[in-house]
Amino acid sequence: MIETPRLVLRPPSLADVPALHAFMGDPAAMQHTHVHETQRDLRRHLAGHRWHGRKIGCAPWTIIEKSTGHIIGFGGLYDDLFDPGGWGIEVGYFFAPSAWGRGYASELVAASITDARDRMRLPELRAFAHPANLASRRVLTKAGFQETRYVEEMDRFFYILAL
Repeated sequence: MIETPRLVLRPPSLADVPALHAFMGDPAAMQHTHVHETQRDLRRHLAGHRWHGRKIGCAPWTIIEKSTGHIIGFGGLYDDLFDPGGWGIEVGYFFAPSAWGRGYASELVAASITDARDRMRLPELRAFAHPANLASRRVLTKAGFQETRYVEEMDRFFYILAL
């Protein structure tokens, strides 16, 4: 578990699925990425990340707002086993619309960078952002990521941060 000034980042549990699915299953909230149509799909997704995370030393966290105790997001470091393109460890995040525009993504990315550098000793960190997701692209750029290229088959910009 990691704490930031406003967030608690902890491994997801099955009890988190309804709260996570409230936004990860919402096409409007997930307009730039994959929608988990059922809670069962999301449970499989979480289990896959947990299994893979044991092998590689990282997996996305459930993101909790400290002031309310509410689950507001899902994200962190991972190697995307659902898109086996050999991209390496990346940072990714998904937030409930109620958390948008409040700086939580920047706070999560900063914690992820620290974890990647200090605990995992990674030489670099990667990220992707959909071209239309300007907020996410700003978060990555502000954190020091460099946009390296557009990956047409993913319809995403690819970013790298040297650690």
